[in-house]
Amino acid sequence: MIADHFPPMGLRLNTPRLQLRMPSDTDLSQLAAAAVAGIHDPERMPFIVPWTDQTPRRLALGVIQHNWSAMASWTPEKWTFNAAVVHEGTVIGIQDLTGKDFAITRQVGTGSWLTRSHQGKGLGTEMRAAVLHLAFECLGADAAVTEVFETSEASRGVTRKLGYELDGSNLVAVRGQQVSEDRYRLTRENWEKHRTVPVTVEGLEPCLPYFGLGELPA
Repeated sequence: MIADHFPPMGLRLNTPRLQLRMPSDTDLSQLAAAAVAGIHDPERMPFIVPWTDQTPRRLALGVIQHNWSAMASWTPEKWTFNAAVVHEGTVIGIQDLTGKDFAITRQVGTGSWLTRSHQGKGLGTEMRAAVLHLAFECLGADAAVTEVFETSEASRGVTRKLGYELDGSNLVAVRGQQVSEDRYRLTRENWEKHRTVPVTVEGLEPCLPYFGLGELPA
C-alpha cells in the first residue's frame, strides 16, 4: 500500500458526517467533478488566484494537478495535508492544513472549498473543525490562521464560529479589482473553548515525522 511508503496517505479524520483523507486517484476524479459542478456564484470570486475562471476541462485538470503537486512537494519543513472531504461516499470538496517550519513555529494555515450543492449544511464548519483537531490535539499547534475576503460571508461565519479573532487586514487585487481581505487567528485557548465537533483520527503515529515531529525513517 502507498501508505507504507508515505504514511500521510493513510491518515483519516472522521467527524459525524465526514471523512477527510489525502486523495487517491479515484478521489481526485470525484474532486474534479465537484469543482466543475460549481463552487461559488460566478459573479463573486472568493480566491485570490481565480482558478475557477476556466473551461470545465481545464478546471478539472487544474484541480487534479494542484493536488498531485501538493503531495509531491511534501517535506517535513513545508507540508500541505490536502484532505479530500468525503460525505456519504462521495468527494465534495477539499480542506487543507499547511505548515512551514511547523516544529518551530507551531502555527498552521487552512484553506478549503466545497461544491455548491453541499453548502449551507454546516459541513464547512465540520471539515475545518477536523483539521483544527489534527493541528491542536494531535500535532500540538499553538495557533491557526486563515484569510477571508470581506465578501465571503459563509467562510467568515465558519471562522467566527470556531473561535478565530480578527488579526489584521490587507488589500489585494482579484479579477483586476481591489478587495479587502481579513486575516483571522485562532489560539489554542480559543480552540479549546469552541471545539464542539467530535473528531476521531486514524493512522496518526507513523505520520508524525512527516509533519516535522521526529526523525524520518532511515
